[in-house]
Amino acid sequence: MEHSMSILVIEDDKYILNFISLSLKTSGYKILTATKGMDGMTLFYSHNPDLILLDLGLPDKDGIDIIKSIRFISDKPILVVSARGQESEKIAALDAGADDYVTKPFHMGELMARIRVIERKLKKEQLVNNEQVFSCDYLTIDYEKRKVLVDGKEIHLTPIEYKLLVLLVANKGKVLTHNFILKEVWGYGETGDSKSIRVFMANLRRKIEKDTTKPRFILTEVGIGYRFADE
Repeated sequence: MEHSMSILVIEDDKYILNFISLSLKTSGYKILTATKGMDGMTLFYSHNPDLILLDLGLPDKDGIDIIKSIRFISDKPILVVSARGQESEKIAALDAGADDYVTKPFHMGELMARIRVIERKLKKEQLVNNEQVFSCDYLTIDYEKRKVLVDGKEIHLTPIEYKLLVLLVANKGKVLTHNFILKEVWGYGETGDSKSIRVFMANLRRKIEKDTTKPRFILTEVGIGYRFADE
């Protein structure tokens, strides 16, 4: 069965690398492989794969650093392969922006199931992203042109404000925690600096809300985070 998804596998154990890439190729995925972190990053920049399968214990570069480097420029899914018993490492990987992890030794069936979950999520996102314009009341977002309009007039948002607004709209009706927002927008979550989020949210509200004391779109969930009104 042919998949359109390309997977970059970064794994220094050649035996495991061959086993994984052969299994994935047999299942119809397009595969790129690297045994070192730096080579993996080079392949990532040049080929822009759909999914990164990353072993954390690499000889030349810390796996967590690789996740952070990728997250700095891209939100492509990262599936981490970690050695057993390194609970703190798993949490650090997820905090750095990894999407999921499997623990060594793993069954190929489990790995394939995790990949299929990510694949389904990507397909769903593509469907959502195909909506070029989002409209709610007097607010319009044109994703293709990266424009935001209030009452038909374009307003200027900074890149961070735009990212925040798009994140809120993509999860409308859902409460987003400060940590979740920090992780999604800035790429880190463990520090939990909700002060800076408050400043950005206040600026964003000032630009898109007609009455900031009674927000129409961005609602505050006290002590937890924010929610975009879903009605």
